Order: sequence, then structure tokens, then C-alpha cells
Amino acid sequence: MRTQLLIIAVQIVLTTTAICQPSSTKIQRNMKLNAGIITSKIKETKEFYVNNLGFGVTFENEFYLLMHTPNHGSEISFLLPNHPSQQPLFHKPFQGQGMYVTIEVDDVDKIYDDIRKKGVPIKIDIRDEPWGDRHFAIEDPNGIGIDIVKYSPTQKN
Repeated sequence: MRTQLLIIAVQIVLTTTAICQPSSTKIQRNMKLNAGIITSKIKETKEFYVNNLGFGVTFENEFYLLMHTPNHGSEISFLLPNHPSQQPLFHKPFQGQGMYVTIEVDDVDKIYDDIRKKGVPIKIDIRDEPWGDRHFAIEDPNGIGIDIVKYSPTQKN
């Protein structure tokens, strides 16, 4: 009898746990985001990210470039437009407006100095925001804004 009560109690706990979990937990949890940009400027893009931001090449072929941040924590990809190996959904090139990426760094001032020394045009000069960010912005060869930021807690007076 005691064993049966224990089994019933365990079943109730498991059923309650399954029912009470939000539906999003039923989706696979191991996800990795990789933003992709369709562009004819793959060569220029590779040079920009490697030479100015220290990115590495994860994979490349004649129509696709996958790059990673220096710590391999994030990736971004670039694809030639209208490539016959791709479905029509992935044919239209990015038009150079309406997109940005944020790169979080530990020492935004050092990165800012390095970028300036390399002669990369600064689109937004380094600044502190009231909500706690310290950041600046540049633009890649495709017109993608790159916000380089150090997040810090807002100071309370």
C-alpha cells in the first residue's frame, strides 16, 4: 500500500510539473542563432571583419562565408545572392538599410582606439548612455550598423 501511494504521489508530481511548464520549455532548448546576410560583397566583408574586429573564418566556399567572433561565442554568415544552390527565399540581396548587430565587449575603449587607429570610419562616437551602456558604432561594407558596447549597470544617485 505504501509503495502504491508513493507511485501515485510521484505520478501526480510529474503530471503537475508537465502541465504547469510554459509551452516554450517544450521547444528544444539547445539553439544557436546565426544571422545571415545575402550580399555580393563577400570578399570585402571577410576582410572587414577579420582585419578590424578579429573575427575568424569558420567555413567558406565560393558562395558562402561563416565567421565567428574571436572567442567563438557567436557567428554571422554571408551568402551570395541568386546562387543556384539556394532556394529563391535566399536569393534577394540585402539592400543596405535597416539592420544592425551588437557586439558586446569587455573593454570598449580599447576596441574604440584600435578601430580608430585602423582608420575605420566611426558612425557614432564613443559615449555613455543614461541606461548604462558605453558604446560606439561603425558600419560594415554592406551597410550593417555595428554597435560595439560595454554594458554596465545604471548608476543610482
